[in-house]
Amino acid sequence: MKANFNKSASAQVITAALPIQSVVNRWGDEIYFEIPVKLPSEDATFDLKVGDIGYWPEGACLCLFFGKTPASIDERPRPASEVNIVGTFSASPETLRKLKSGTKVQVLCYCE
Repeated sequence: MKANFNKSASAQVITAALPIQSVVNRWGDEIYFEIPVKLPSEDATFDLKVGDIGYWPEGACLCLFFGKTPASIDERPRPASEVNIVGTFSASPETLRKLKSGTKVQVLCYCE
């Protein structure tokens, strides 16, 4: 899956730490996994869209939102607590729903 990281300070720190290996956790239609980066809130928000990548400061996790979560109040994803939006991805929700908790992931940088 390809992702595009934005120009935020959080995204820059995360991409500088790549490659990262971790293990997937699921929370509704959200995949999240711990990363070895501790960052403060940076314009953190609950306002997300399907396809957003967030950094969750409370758990030091990268989060991929692809549908409703247990905290959703409408059809949009909603994190457990505010996240820093650090990028977007375009993988289909159907593909991501196949990933189970415990699946190993690796985040690489193909920087141009």
